[in-house]
Amino acid sequence: RFVTNVFAELGVLLQAGLPLDRALAIAVDNVTHPPLRARLADVLAAVREGKPLSAALATHPDLFPGLAPAMTEAGEANGKLGEALARLAGMLEQADEQRRQITSAMTYPLILCVIAIGVILLMLLFVVPQFEALFASAPPGKLPAASLAVMGASRFVREHGLLILAALVAVGLAARAALARQGGKVWLDRTMLKVPQIGALVRNIETVRFARSLGALIDGGVPLPSALALARRTVANRHINAGLGEVTDIVRQGGGLAAPLAERQVLPAMALSFIRTGEETSQLGPMLARLGTVLDREVKMQLERVIAIATPVVVVSLGALVAAIVASILSAILGFNDLAVAQ
Repeated sequence: RFVTNVFAELGVLLQAGLPLDRALAIAVDNVTHPPLRARLADVLAAVREGKPLSAALATHPDLFPGLAPAMTEAGEANGKLGEALARLAGMLEQADEQRRQITSAMTYPLILCVIAIGVILLMLLFVVPQFEALFASAPPGKLPAASLAVMGASRFVREHGLLILAALVAVGLAARAALARQGGKVWLDRTMLKVPQIGALVRNIETVRFARSLGALIDGGVPLPSALALARRTVANRHINAGLGEVTDIVRQGGGLAAPLAERQVLPAMALSFIRTGEETSQLGPMLARLGTVLDREVKMQLERVIAIATPVVVVSLGALVAAIVASILSAILGFNDLAVAQ
């Protein structure tokens, strides 16, 4: 967010006619985040020594996204640095907004899952044991099977809880190690794309990032092969990223963009339609920007759809499990009372 604000402010100041070093000095003074302020001071010092802003930004790749030096260099080349930085700030703001939407949408289902697990553990660890002493005197075979199963599960969790936790941690670490390998990461990303609802959502999210980045770079005057290589860095899914890498190599050799993308099927059909139209009309940059806007609306609707499905599933599952535990205890109590009355 701080970096986005810096580029937006620089774009406004440069378009207002201020020299670059003066605009940078004002931007540095307005930054309240100490680490970023120190890095920007280094950038300002490099610019005052005669280094281009794009080169100064490139010396801090961990802070500034790879698109920043490229778009800045394009703005320096065509004499429209202010416009290039304003366009970069808008693109970064859109990416930040998308991340906020995804984080906000997934927070509620995750909280529900944590609550569900906590409630079930609370029932098994503290509630069910309160009735074990009561049922201990019941004759064999008189308690319902569901009651015996719940009490057995409670006893197993209490006696082997630490072992279960250790096993889960070990499995998690093993899975993390496997997925840390390149092959494991590619497999996971490819598998995610095949999951119903989730796969389409992931593909659209990646396409929005790619389309907006590529469109902004092309509009900024970056050649298509270089723009493809840079925009590809914004794609986190490795399966899609690999397909885009193959397309980038084809474009470098003089090939088109839409045809190799269609062959690899890494982007949704809507994206291919927009890209094909942009190529045919020599309006690829504007069409990619339009594609990002359209797909962003689709992503919002897909997120709402996923949340609309996930929330009641978690709530109903939690209610069903708790109800099953309570029902097993109540049935045992009723059976135990009937047995006492019969005696």
